[in-house]
Amino acid sequence: MKTTPIEIKIKVDQLLIVLEGETQRMRANLERLNELRAMVVKRDETSLRKLLNVIQSESGEFNDNELKRERLRAELASIFGCDIKQMTLSRLADELSGEIRDKVIGTRSSLQALGRKLKNEYLSTMMLLSECARFNHTLLNNILDLGQTGNVTYNSNGSTDRRGRTAFVNLQF
Repeated sequence: MKTTPIEIKIKVDQLLIVLEGETQRMRANLERLNELRAMVVKRDETSLRKLLNVIQSESGEFNDNELKRERLRAELASIFGCDIKQMTLSRLADELSGEIRDKVIGTRSSLQALGRKLKNEYLSTMMLLSECARFNHTLLNNILDLGQTGNVTYNSNGSTDRRGRTAFVNLQF
């Protein structure tokens, strides 16, 4: 059975709608990463819990969108006689012409730009959380004197003495 250009256009339009949903999700994730960093700095646990609940509630929508995208991708791969792994937006644009081709190229460019921004925001958030963890670890070690690796000083008879031998918190019961 030969697929008509109208059927191909319908499939591509459906794919573009699904990809628009992906674009909106990526923009929302960019905003969430900014909110997350602000909440971590402010130590706003209530807002962090609310954000986690929102993210968990939206995971089903993401899965549905992903399944639709993969189904349409498989159908288009079948139409154009290639493997599903080869059916990319670049390949699709090469197969199309006119206005629909321009829409696919625009969507691809938009997704690539958002992907780069999302990667940068993710790395920024990861670095902030890593620094928070490092700072908390250092702070706890100093407060509880867990490492026992304080500054070593030597007294007049040559023996060593650890400076700050007492911790802020007494661990003995």
